[in-house]
Order: sequence, then C-alpha cells, then structure tokens
Amino acid sequence: MTDTSTPSPEILAFGEAMTMFVAEEPGELAAVEHFQRRIAGADTNVAIGLARLGFHVGWLSRVGDDGFGTYIRRALEAEGLDCRHLRVDPDHPTGLVFKEYALDGVDPHVEYFRRGSAASHLAPVDAADVDFSALRHLHATGIPPALSPSCRELAESMLERARQAGASLSFDPNLRPSLWKNEAEMRDTLNALATRTDWVLPGLAEGRLLTGRDTPEAIADFYLERGAKAVIIKLGPEGSYYRGSLGGDESFTVPGVPVAEVVDTVGAGDGFAVGVISALLDGRSPREALRRGNLIGALAVRVRGDMEGLPERVRLNALESTPQ
Repeated sequence: MTDTSTPSPEILAFGEAMTMFVAEEPGELAAVEHFQRRIAGADTNVAIGLARLGFHVGWLSRVGDDGFGTYIRRALEAEGLDCRHLRVDPDHPTGLVFKEYALDGVDPHVEYFRRGSAASHLAPVDAADVDFSALRHLHATGIPPALSPSCRELAESMLERARQAGASLSFDPNLRPSLWKNEAEMRDTLNALATRTDWVLPGLAEGRLLTGRDTPEAIADFYLERGAKAVIIKLGPEGSYYRGSLGGDESFTVPGVPVAEVVDTVGAGDGFAVGVISALLDGRSPREALRRGNLIGALAVRVRGDMEGLPERVRLNALESTPQ
C-alpha cells in the first residue's frame, strides 16, 4: 500500500485503469482460449511512463471491490505510482477489456466491458483530499469526461483546482467516439477542457475532427487563440509538429524515429505524451521535448503491449545520448 506519510505526488493523473486480457494467439476473440492479464488505460500508460522516469506520480481513480481491482492497485504500486487517491468502490465492478493478438502492426480489435464500472462513477468528491498545493503538473485526457457526467465534473474540477494552484496542465484528447452521445457533444466538451490547459497534444486526425481545421498550423492556432500555451500534434511515423510560446513564439516539425518493424501500435500516443511531458518538466526546449516524444513513441510500437516499451530513466539517457 502507498505510504500516505510520504510527500504528496508532484504529478497527478486520473481516469480509468482496466484489467486487460490479451490473446496469446492470433485470430478472432471468439476462438481464443488463452489470454495474458495486463493493465489497460491511456491515462495509466502516461502515469506509468512518467513514474519509470523517476517522477513522483499519483493516480486518482476507483476500482471495484474485486480481484481485478486488487490486481490493478498492486500492479500500479509495483510501477511506483502513489495510489493514495485510488478508492475501492464496493458497489460497482472494475472495468475489463479484451484485446486481439494482431499481426504485422495492424491495430488490434478490442472489446470493452466497462459500462457501469467503478471508475465511471468518479466524481469531484474523489479529489477532496488532493493536496493541489504540492502539485507540479496535472495530466488529463478526453477519456474520463466521456465516461459519465460525474466524471466530466471531476475533470473540470481537477483542471480548475490545479490551475489555481499554479501547476502546469497537459491534455491529450484520446478520442473515444463510441463513448459519446454524438460527435458535437464530444467536440464541444473536449475543446472546452483543452483550452483550459497549457499543453494540448492531439493527433492530426483528432485535431481535424475537433477543430474543423485541416493543417497542423491551423489546428494549433485554434487552441492557441483560446488560451493554450503550446500545441504539439502527433503526425504518426512522420513525427510531430509544435506551435507555441514556451521558448518564444515558434513553430516547427520534428521528423519521426524510423521503426524497422511495428509490432503493436496501441500506446504509441501515450508514449509520445510521456516523452513530451517529461522533457518539458525536465526543463528541456520544445524541440528537445518533441524529439523525446518521437523517440518514446517509437519504442512503444516495437513491443507487444500498451506500456511495455516505456523506458526507465537510465535507458532513456542512453538512447538520447546516442545519435538516432
């Protein structure tokens, strides 16, 4: 268990962690008999990645009073996450997800069992004991606001309290259209949240859908005009684009890191976010932050699993000191 006598986390993430079962052999899920148990969740991927780099990261969520919830807590604490704000909900179950074993870098088919989950009942009360004055950075995604109205209220409250406390804020839309009533609600809700943060990290397709604008430059301007300090757009294998004022007004593209064999694309965007956020918190320049984001994103797709490719600090230092 997390020792609550230790200092409060310097970084906080929140959302839903699910127990994931990954097929051990290719083929449709209906035909698979054997699975490996792992953790799934875009928000937890980023939290784990930052913890592996030595940051004191807190995780705020709910799990069910069941074996899957116990597994999640133990796995996250084993990764070094501070779980003092992870509550056990006795009335609702832990969410589950089943993932196909995909070949040749194809996006795997995934089936979710998360409706009515413990995490979908998150609400502002779950952050009542958070020491925002100790917080250096808050990372948010567009997934919690899609889970329920109370989760949306939590996201709004967390962003507001963190901003008032002087923490920096990052936002990755992580679009999940199937969780929303309609596209308009998704777009309006997530844009309202994004413009209350400092660093907005959409993918190019996400940015086009959310803003109605086509080019990286125009997408970035949409958020900068509404208050963001920097917009970092994921361009897939082509790399990433930056526009903002963190190091003076500038915009540029950083080429992607070549990958000889793409094994599993899930988690690539989360790896990119880990790279960008960690570098900016390390005091690196925006250009260096995008280089690190591209690097960790490339590491993520080289291995099977959502967060198995995320590096420890020693390995990252070695990779960054080696010409790519």
